[in-house]
Amino acid sequence: MNVPLSQSFYNQPTLELAIALLGKKLIHDTDDGICEGYIVETEAYMGPHDRAAHSYNNRRTARTEVMFGEAGTIYTYTMHTHVLLNIVCAQKNIPHAILIRAIEPLEHCIPLLKERRKAAKNNAQLTNGPGKLCQAFNINMSYNGKSIFLPPLYIAEGKDIKQIVESKRVGIENSGEAKDFLWRFYEQDNVYVSKRD
Repeated sequence: MNVPLSQSFYNQPTLELAIALLGKKLIHDTDDGICEGYIVETEAYMGPHDRAAHSYNNRRTARTEVMFGEAGTIYTYTMHTHVLLNIVCAQKNIPHAILIRAIEPLEHCIPLLKERRKAAKNNAQLTNGPGKLCQAFNINMSYNGKSIFLPPLYIAEGKDIKQIVESKRVGIENSGEAKDFLWRFYEQDNVYVSKRD
């Protein structure tokens, strides 16, 4: 039985939460089946002082307003044609968020994920990136502003991950010194990680 983690779990300092989310189970109860898998890669974004964050310099727009909300709020946005899933953290009005970058799906979910991700050439490509996992798990923009501790999309306890790598974030080359921050965390040697050092 999957039980959502309480809202208090998301009140940890941002970098600590990004690590604590590794191994936790992301679950989406959809009309055509339950998708679930272990989070194996995260990235922290800490506006207003993080040039790679949408909320850099406390930028408040219709899109970023969600980031100023309470910890545990879902922040989704589109990049190209893909939806990306983020979890708002830190105190209210401090716009930090953690991007969920990769999922190791549970075996029973793989047939459903393959139906949704027909372009995937192997199981690892089903969920080894933030856009891929949202497509596979059928996570869309309708979740923006909702809570990650309330079904049908929520996070529960999972497994312990002992070997964690700290690394630079991906795809933020034009963000000045922020491109070098070691704010990406992933399970070492996991084939579902989007990019391993």
